[in-house]
Amino acid sequence: MNGKTLPRRIFLKQVASASGALAVGAAASSAGAAPAAEPVVGYQSLSPEEGAFTEALVNVMCPADGLTPNGVDCGLASFFDRQLAGGFGRGDRLYRQPPVRTGKPQAGYQLPLTPEQFYKAGVAATQAACNKRFSSNFDELEAARADAFLQEIAAGKVDGGRVPLGQWFNELVYPLFTQACYADPLYGGNRGKVFWKLIGYPGLPAVHSTNMVTYRGKPFPGAADPKSIQDFS
Repeated sequence: MNGKTLPRRIFLKQVASASGALAVGAAASSAGAAPAAEPVVGYQSLSPEEGAFTEALVNVMCPADGLTPNGVDCGLASFFDRQLAGGFGRGDRLYRQPPVRTGKPQAGYQLPLTPEQFYKAGVAATQAACNKRFSSNFDELEAARADAFLQEIAAGKVDGGRVPLGQWFNELVYPLFTQACYADPLYGGNRGKVFWKLIGYPGLPAVHSTNMVTYRGKPFPGAADPKSIQDFS
């Protein structure tokens, strides 16, 4: 996040190899919860405040520079929203039957929330912590201060009350960010295949065994025009 400690181009190439999987386990949410706010126009899951927060978040993690537009223009906020609104956000693949017991830290996420609920709880807790410290919402902070605040959250140094913000950022937000950057543009992120072009990934088809031999150590011409799922539909 901080270009002074890790040049952005190197950072983006490193996260390209990161796993897109989010190991989470959840149980049924408690009954009688307050109804969710209506999603903002253009989003399927995010409320207006959550949308503003997410847009600020991805812009801090992916600021505009000479290589790419900012995170919103790259479609990263849209990717977050679509994932949270779909089967992933609902926890369709998670075992969510009670009782929910406290697990060991190495077991990962152990809260009785779906990923969508966990994300929204983290947004609310982050906004509360931000208001307590800065008397303003996260999306109102200037970029350097917001970046430093995110790093504190990632290091587990920000109290989120009942929400473990360090775990929220490292096990949900950051994996969603890396997926948003490098997933097929069909899913909303990586708009214009900008990150594929940045790292020289040719996209689909996924079988490039002959090209790997022919172009080993050489620029691959196909990387200039990567192919997505939509190019074959």
